[in-house]
Amino acid sequence: MTTEDEYRKKIKKYDWNGLSTLWKAVKSGDTSGWPSGRAFEYLVLRAFQLEGAYIHWPYKVTVGDLTGTENRETAEQIDGFIHTKDGLACLIECKDKGTDKDGKIVRANVEPIAKLRNQLLRRPGTVIGIVFSRSGFTDPASLLARFAAPQIILLWGGDEVEIALGKKCFLKGLTAKYRACVTKGIPNYHIVQGV
Repeated sequence: MTTEDEYRKKIKKYDWNGLSTLWKAVKSGDTSGWPSGRAFEYLVLRAFQLEGAYIHWPYKVTVGDLTGTENRETAEQIDGFIHTKDGLACLIECKDKGTDKDGKIVRANVEPIAKLRNQLLRRPGTVIGIVFSRSGFTDPASLLARFAAPQIILLWGGDEVEIALGKKCFLKGLTAKYRACVTKGIPNYHIVQGV
């Protein structure tokens, strides 16, 4: 069984071209050597790392971490953390859903946004959340993100990941999304307009 350390070592070998190839595999659902959804998490984090952001790879927070006890039961599972040179601190949640058995696109619903909002409630108010969804978001998910204040939760669809990979502009895209959210209250601003 592959460990998280092995996934980290594996993804650190990827440059922009390698990430583009991995993205094609994620979209096709054929990420050999990666468990379901894991390749997408590591792809997103590695892209930000290539642009110079500080990355904390997927990790768990235990009850002991929260209470100062020896209890090591998992309280939270975090898909990643990004800290940009500009000072944005971001908890990451990734959803790699494609299509169901009938070929219908499965968009991320409210659950990952509600989960991330609860995680943000236990963090300093300056931390923002980002949900990446390969297949986009339902209307209720977009609505919940808009009304998650005072927490900021930004939404990134798969088409935006593809744009950011092609232009190597994840940080620029993040800044554009953050500004749109702060100025206009739009958590799902599309990066094609700002990069």
